[in-house]
Amino acid sequence: MTTGDYMKKLAVVLIVAAGTLWGVIGYFVRRLTDMGLDSMQIVCIRMSVSAVLFALFTLVFKRDLFKIKLKDIWCFLGTGVLSVATFSFCYFKAIELSSLSQASVLLYTAPIFVMLFSLVLFKEKLTAIKIVSLVLAFCGCLFVTGVLDFSESFNMLAVVFGLLSGVCYALYSIFSRLALNRNYSPLTITLYTFIFSAIASVCVIDVKPVVAVMTKSGGDFFFCVLFAVLSSVLPYVCYTVGLKYVKPSTASIIASVEPVVATITGAVLFSEAVEFPFGYIGIACVIVAIVLINLVPKKAK
Repeated sequence: MTTGDYMKKLAVVLIVAAGTLWGVIGYFVRRLTDMGLDSMQIVCIRMSVSAVLFALFTLVFKRDLFKIKLKDIWCFLGTGVLSVATFSFCYFKAIELSSLSQASVLLYTAPIFVMLFSLVLFKEKLTAIKIVSLVLAFCGCLFVTGVLDFSESFNMLAVVFGLLSGVCYALYSIFSRLALNRNYSPLTITLYTFIFSAIASVCVIDVKPVVAVMTKSGGDFFFCVLFAVLSSVLPYVCYTVGLKYVKPSTASIIASVEPVVATITGAVLFSEAVEFPFGYIGIACVIVAIVLINLVPKKAK
């Protein structure tokens, strides 16, 4: 096995790890909501703490990661503001206007947008394997989240915000790839993503409740730090490193493991039943999509 083949296999593991970590975010969000914070204040904690932690790490261990060219700053505004901050706002707004299942399915239209963007920007080939994997992953999300319960009615504004969250979520893969193509380190991309998304979130919220929660006790402060590390720092580093060796469209399909993990987390920690048989069919669809996109011969891709 060549070094390149090894790194591609490692990249898949890293992206699955990222999706898994994003999948457990619901546990932290529920705890912080119980502390009296709204959705955007939770986003602010997540991104601000991540920015501070990552900036401190960079200052101590690798200061050269701060170096970027002014002409390339749009790449990081793209990952931080247009993607992470805006995606978070649209996603939480969709949740506010509809059910979590509806919002999450609309969010996971992201691989479709990544594939479309990649066709135009990176001239990626639209192969049969990619199409089948994409359909399997999206259908898996539909089954897992239970959105096929037709008793639920769609709010058109929720649909708009949900689709926008999918577009903005997809933009992270696109802007990150553009920055990687300009020879920026995945760590530099992650650093400035956190910085710009933190600035954007601070500008649109009342920060007093956030400060109150973080300074209430040592335990609450540690919980906020753990939230940032597990839901933001580690997964974004893993995903961005993975993008160096895996195409954006493929990475977005692999990351579809997130709603599966979220469903399992809900079942284990909050006794939220997995719908039988559709929930299990959905989990199987996502797993098959991930395996299919990675095990087929390279020429078939």
